[in-house]
Amino acid sequence: MNVFWFIPTHGDSRYLGVTTGGRAVNLPYLQQVAQAVDSLGFTGALLPTGRSCEDAWVVASSLIPLTSRMKFLVAVRPGITSPSQAARMAATFDRLSNGRLLINVVTGGDPVELAGDGVHLSHQERYELTDEFLTIWKELLENGESNYSGNYLTVTDGKQLYPPVQSPYPPLYFGGSSEIGQQIAADHVDVYLTWGEPPKQVEEKIKKVKQLAAERGRTVRFGIRLHVIVRETEQEAWDAANRLIKYVDDDLIAESQKVFSRFDSVGQRRMSELHNGRTENLEISPNLWAGVGLVRGGAGTALVGDPETVAKRMKEYEEIGIESFILSGYPHLEEAYRVSELLFPHLNLEETINDSKQSNIVSPFGEIVANGLLPKKLNATR
Repeated sequence: MNVFWFIPTHGDSRYLGVTTGGRAVNLPYLQQVAQAVDSLGFTGALLPTGRSCEDAWVVASSLIPLTSRMKFLVAVRPGITSPSQAARMAATFDRLSNGRLLINVVTGGDPVELAGDGVHLSHQERYELTDEFLTIWKELLENGESNYSGNYLTVTDGKQLYPPVQSPYPPLYFGGSSEIGQQIAADHVDVYLTWGEPPKQVEEKIKKVKQLAAERGRTVRFGIRLHVIVRETEQEAWDAANRLIKYVDDDLIAESQKVFSRFDSVGQRRMSELHNGRTENLEISPNLWAGVGLVRGGAGTALVGDPETVAKRMKEYEEIGIESFILSGYPHLEEAYRVSELLFPHLNLEETINDSKQSNIVSPFGEIVANGLLPKKLNATR
């Protein structure tokens, strides 16, 4: 399994909804999070996109020389960026990072935000445009040229002079819960993403997209976007979950849900339906908690529990076809270390936590005790 982390370019805190416990998201902080991802064994990190975030491409580019192995999952935005420009950006980033770029295709689900970016299309039309965008983008990076005439986009004698490192192009990730979104996934993408719904609902999505892809002679891999709250004991984890939303009141929930209700995203609607704006019964599936989605758009659920339990839940998703887990936790720097220390020993990761050939008798963690005693190694299940 691949485990990704998250670069919090829209803000970070110990609590949701208030400035208490908040921290400045500046370049030094983003560097710390990225270097933690790079050194702790995560496959890479997702950088979010939208008007509430710092620009993902600028941030990711600034982090290339400060990291050596992590991959960057960065969004292209059909309708906001031209496919030719997006192809040039992708090829350049892939070369400068030595093949460490992954592409997150984001069509967008908030009509108000999209209108502010100059996109005045219906949900169906945006996905039709996305289909045309990806057709052109892929042609440019795979063949170096494109001539395309569609209902939304026309490219005449398009050229891509510099190829990417990854062939034929950096892998495409995409999440869309609507019927047309799943068709786009089957036609174009390498990894289909879902937000953290209960396993049964995720399995239904996977079966549908697999079927659509097979009808097109393609195969698609699958990933899931979740928060995670892992502690040494189950009680500590649930206490931490409750602390995260301790300042979230009914007014803030109502205000947030009113904003989300204007979205035409099927995925966002499915997230909101998991809790319906209510704080009762937030554990919607064993160890799957919907508290984050009370005030946060997009990924709104978290796996909560001790390391053995959270690993068990992840393996349940893995058994139905999930290969990639894109995780996050508040605050993101400390939680990256906590996930690596507590959770990674219980997972079958694609890459080792510390792939360095360097010899270190106490690596990866520990301190010499009493001026000469080596720290004891506990079993992962203890």
